[in-house]
Amino acid sequence: MISRRDFLQVSMAASAMLGASGFGNWARLAAQQKLTQDQLLQFDTFGNVSLIHVTDIHAQLKPIYFREPSVNIGVGGNKGAVPHVTGADFRKLYGIDDGAPSHYALSSGDFSALAQGYGRVGGMDRVATVVNSIRADRPDALLLDGGDTWHGSYTCYHTEGQDMVNVMNGLKPDAMTFHWEFTLGSERVQELVENLPFAALGQNIFDAEWDEPLPDLFPPYKFFERGGVKIAVIGQAFPYMPIANPRWMFPEFSFGIRDENMQAMVDEVRAQGAELVVCLSHNGFDVDKKMASKVTGIDVILTGHTHDALPEPVLVGDTILIASGSNGKFVSRVDLDVQNGRMMGFRHKLIPIFSDVITPAPEMASLIDEQRAPYKADLEEVIGQTDSLLYRRGNFNGTWDDLICDALLSEREADIALSPGVRWGPSLIPGDNITREDIWNVTSMTYGEAYRSEMTGEFLKVILEDVGDNIFNPDPYYQQGGDMVRVGGMGYRCDVSKPQGQRISNMTLLSTGEPIDPAKTYVVAGWASVNEGTEGPQIWDVVESHIRKQGTVSIAPRDTVEVVGV
Repeated sequence: MISRRDFLQVSMAASAMLGASGFGNWARLAAQQKLTQDQLLQFDTFGNVSLIHVTDIHAQLKPIYFREPSVNIGVGGNKGAVPHVTGADFRKLYGIDDGAPSHYALSSGDFSALAQGYGRVGGMDRVATVVNSIRADRPDALLLDGGDTWHGSYTCYHTEGQDMVNVMNGLKPDAMTFHWEFTLGSERVQELVENLPFAALGQNIFDAEWDEPLPDLFPPYKFFERGGVKIAVIGQAFPYMPIANPRWMFPEFSFGIRDENMQAMVDEVRAQGAELVVCLSHNGFDVDKKMASKVTGIDVILTGHTHDALPEPVLVGDTILIASGSNGKFVSRVDLDVQNGRMMGFRHKLIPIFSDVITPAPEMASLIDEQRAPYKADLEEVIGQTDSLLYRRGNFNGTWDDLICDALLSEREADIALSPGVRWGPSLIPGDNITREDIWNVTSMTYGEAYRSEMTGEFLKVILEDVGDNIFNPDPYYQQGGDMVRVGGMGYRCDVSKPQGQRISNMTLLSTGEPIDPAKTYVVAGWASVNEGTEGPQIWDVVESHIRKQGTVSIAPRDTVEVVGV
């Protein structure tokens, strides 16, 4: 008798060889320059259950450019494994032709040139069109939002997340989980959550004082009946909130991976008759991959946080992992065949939201414009221009963060600048105007003060070592950060293969070429400190002032970080 795992492996093989995932189909059509909305949305309906997944939207309501990373280093057992494959290697792995729209959507090479031809991506009105199309085909499809939704833009900041709540209510998801949402402050989060018309899930969101679950506010799971199948969706919020973000903003809550509790929740829903168990997660891909190896009984993990866009699912034991990108750039559809209480097969499609191909949903377009209308003039004000590609993604550097570091060095009169290695933030291509909205899209947060302080060379090394361990610890459960902190005014060497305390060396002050002296004090400017009471101008004002003085921004490629041990 064929086993459940054999069924899943057949599904994976069909995806890879026959294009059952749908990825290969649109890639080939796109390569022939015949891409249409119908082709993007075409799907061979399968089984009896459909899941729709969006995640890490970061408040991007309108179409944008978004460049995928050219560097994504994997360590330990994940070295060389997806999602830590980029560029030409990624395209070869998935059979993507150079220059095809699939190259543009999923890879970084020749991004500026391809962007000129293929245009912007995303836009929640286009996402609505895709969701509506799937629901027309499968009316009882479950729409699940992986979090990082109420954060990342000018309007989201000024409305304390209300713009995104209104838009997502219009999209009508069935459930969501959380990360950056908590940086609105616990009082505001509770206010918004209590009024949501859908489930706010988090099996790992506990009361900090008593270390107990909070089922009235954040239920661990919710049951749905779809296609004659009893489905349990378990929420998994970002586990490292008090480390990666300011604890003082949400002191009532504690988080953590809590995989033992996750196993208890899986066992509990199975005992209550769950025939399909879905984990809606904001752990990050490598953490979810490890969790899938430790927790039994999860059929599907819809993963988020690390912004990975993978055209095929990854199989860990009997669990499939689905990664759906970020910034509204993709929607995932997963059709499942559930028989006799077991998930026996699936069909998957990662749908790229090419903004010039997909027609906006009129009602959603009107709703979005309504949210933006009070701020339209401020959003559209042109601050400068760029003759360089501005992007953020990458383990060590991005030109947007180079620009932010330049602004900190200049405007704050500092020797060294530090910019957090966050992954969110759209791109701009050469020749684009830089508007106020563009600046906010890469700087908007509720603790954006740009500090100016003195630090010893020894302390600077401690910072780099600490952040480096958050990224390059070989155990995914200890990878608690985003990408590496961006550094301006200083170069260094990083050996990712070394243990904590031994990764960083050759720290050099670029203005003089002198080695950083551990005992010497340097003036350091940065932003997004997790410390309460940080003082300084807001980072978006610092960057705007700098760009106004520059007029036209030009960011040359920089090789101030030497990376070894990859």
